[in-house]
Amino acid sequence: MTTFILGVITTLVILFMFGRIRLSSGKPAIERAINRKLSEGPYIVAVGGGTGLSTLLRGIKSFTRNITAVVAVTDEGGSSGRIRNEWGMLPPGDVRNCIAALAENDSELRKILDFRFDRGELKGHSLGNLLLLAVTEMSGDFSRAVERMNHLLSIRGRVLPVTTEGITLMGKTRDGLTVKGELDISAHGHELSEIWLEPVDAKPLPDVLGAVDDADVILLGPGSLFTSVIPNLLMSDFADKLRASNVPAIYICNLMTQPEETQGFSIVQHVDWVSAAVGKCPDFVIVNSGIIPEDIVERYAKEGANPLYIDDEQREAVRAMGCEVVEADIMSVWDSEKERRVLRHDSRKLASVIFKIIRRLDD
Repeated sequence: MTTFILGVITTLVILFMFGRIRLSSGKPAIERAINRKLSEGPYIVAVGGGTGLSTLLRGIKSFTRNITAVVAVTDEGGSSGRIRNEWGMLPPGDVRNCIAALAENDSELRKILDFRFDRGELKGHSLGNLLLLAVTEMSGDFSRAVERMNHLLSIRGRVLPVTTEGITLMGKTRDGLTVKGELDISAHGHELSEIWLEPVDAKPLPDVLGAVDDADVILLGPGSLFTSVIPNLLMSDFADKLRASNVPAIYICNLMTQPEETQGFSIVQHVDWVSAAVGKCPDFVIVNSGIIPEDIVERYAKEGANPLYIDDEQREAVRAMGCEVVEADIMSVWDSEKERRVLRHDSRKLASVIFKIIRRLDD
């Protein structure tokens, strides 16, 4: 990427910083009232990555602004992977998505940050990733850049990379094959017997650990099991902090298995892996009870993905681990830009279920 192009992106950052690009159009009095109410909400730490975490954040920000999103930094694909390889910066994609999700006007900001160049040297890069790259170059540190973007865009909460160290996902299959990197882990997830990070002594950010101390509830997932949720939990200091905490933890299970990564997995297997990474079982497990349309089930099945429903046997197995099972319709069907219907967690439905649990705990 040329110095000229990076200079253009830096100019955009400066325009953002000085407020020449406005993303909020609400009335000040209404905004103050909303912010006052949201500031009284519970303190939530949400752990994950990928589209699952950003979907969750869009829902819970309607209930509280006391949110810390802890984001995985092992992404290797697309624009994030190119920036990581060419600039030695941590992958910005998942962080960008979470910042956009917590913005006051998330739909408008998402359009801007998700804008993807389609030609020239910038082909394939999103504007949001390049903005984070520019702020990192200006700040000299990825975590400071993320913090500046948090303040710059006045988001409801805070987004933190779990670490600023360059980490790599490693795993071993049941056949003894060692696999390296997020892409290989995803391709062999259903065969894994072991997973870890290198370097093994990588440290989470102090603010990540501090967020757990302040939390009223910890949310794990939703998201790809081995490449979004578990990478955060593999940092031993973070796992130790979660294990020692008396704060209730809620694991949000995916709607479907993921081709290759969790192909053929049950809900029990998902909970087993999360429990092994933390060192204890989550207090609650939220699973979808909504009926997935048959046409979507059939199409996903051709790709190697199947619905994650819970039956009586699994229900008893999860309860035997010490987890309370919460079953609810938390899904929605979207029409994607590729003219096919896709299954996603419903932000509002999911947030409603989570806050029902929180209110019950407060009673």
